[in-house]
Amino acid sequence: MQATPIPSPNLSQKRIFALWLPLAASWLLMAVEMPYISAALARMNEAERMIAAFGLAASLSITIESPVISLLATATALARSHQNYLMLRRFTWHLMILTTLLQALLAWTPLFDVIVKGWLNAPASLHQPVQLGLQLMLPWSAAIAWRRFRQGILIRYGHSNLVGRGSMLRLLSSAGSATLLAVLTPLPGIAVGALALSIGVVLEALYSHWLSAPIVRERLAPDAHPRQAELGYKELLNFHWPLAASNLLYLFTQPIIAAALARSPHPELSLAAWPVTSGLLFISRAPEMALPEVTIALSDEEHHQAAMRRFGWLVGVGCSVFLFTLSFTPLAEIYFHQLIGVSSELAAMARLGVQVALLMPLAMASVVVSRGLLTAQRRTQPQAIAMAVELAALAGVQLAGVWLGLPGVPVAAAGLTIALLIEALMLKQVLRRTRPQQAGL
Repeated sequence: MQATPIPSPNLSQKRIFALWLPLAASWLLMAVEMPYISAALARMNEAERMIAAFGLAASLSITIESPVISLLATATALARSHQNYLMLRRFTWHLMILTTLLQALLAWTPLFDVIVKGWLNAPASLHQPVQLGLQLMLPWSAAIAWRRFRQGILIRYGHSNLVGRGSMLRLLSSAGSATLLAVLTPLPGIAVGALALSIGVVLEALYSHWLSAPIVRERLAPDAHPRQAELGYKELLNFHWPLAASNLLYLFTQPIIAAALARSPHPELSLAAWPVTSGLLFISRAPEMALPEVTIALSDEEHHQAAMRRFGWLVGVGCSVFLFTLSFTPLAEIYFHQLIGVSSELAAMARLGVQVALLMPLAMASVVVSRGLLTAQRRTQPQAIAMAVELAALAGVQLAGVWLGLPGVPVAAAGLTIALLIEALMLKQVLRRTRPQQAGL
């Protein structure tokens, strides 16, 4: 028998805001990491070349880590007993080994030539720094996997506020490392960027492990829970793989864009401008990334769908206004030239990309709220299908842009926006079709 939820006559926007704010703040802390490092590289020798190489190496490393991203959700949902913890730990170790091996193969074997030189057609001037960046980011995926596993345990047992502390430590570590390495060492920019990212995530993983250790000892001890049905490895894999597949599809957007930029007019300039553009776009979307968890947490409340749709719309509007301010007003000059410190030509291209993407936050808000609603209904397969459609739409726009010889950065921004709008409409249709079925459950 299902427990009857406590009635709530009105799910207020104020209540949603109180739950959303600390999670959004954590995402924002992570979002400023890449722009800060890009700003540090912009003040070093061969700035445009190093920024382009850093963006390409980071996008490839992030794609490799895609199977581990959903460990946060998996651990939060399943870390209920000692046996579950042991199975989750084993599964996490397997993912750490697998993703580290993939990174090593890409960084030190002919696979680099196949993907970076062949598939992505990166300019020859970027080959050596991109390979060095991939080599220095070897610990990246394993550190991300472990921290998300341990952070899931923190969230499961009511310590989500500690996750934000880890994000702050990561930002301070990566930003501080980038600054010190840029000022005090003769390292090239790609080495500064790759080492800064690696140092940040490794320290955050260690910190998350330390914070969660008392919970593991006390709440996940062998005798801490009544005997429960054991979690099998196959069951765990079946739970995790749809989430991982969705993340993998999403992360393929960056290599697709990188491949298109490498074939666009002025490829090196476009590859250097895109990390600046995408960094600002990610900052604008960061507050929205907390919406799925808020939606799931409030899914038992009366009229929660309408309330979350309204809140998501307000967040989306606010994020779009933020993009407008930093691309169409004098603040753009301050952000791109004084804060980021890139050249006038690079700033103009990055600014145009942001201007094209003004509707992206609104589309993203609709997408993430719909994902939260579907996850609360235990319907994850439609999300993976919608993500595949989004990826296909993005690839289609990029192919058209390359064929027409259009500037790469605005085409990439337009492609992302169009693809998200298509996914938003698709997920809303799925929710409309499933609503009567859910009401009858």
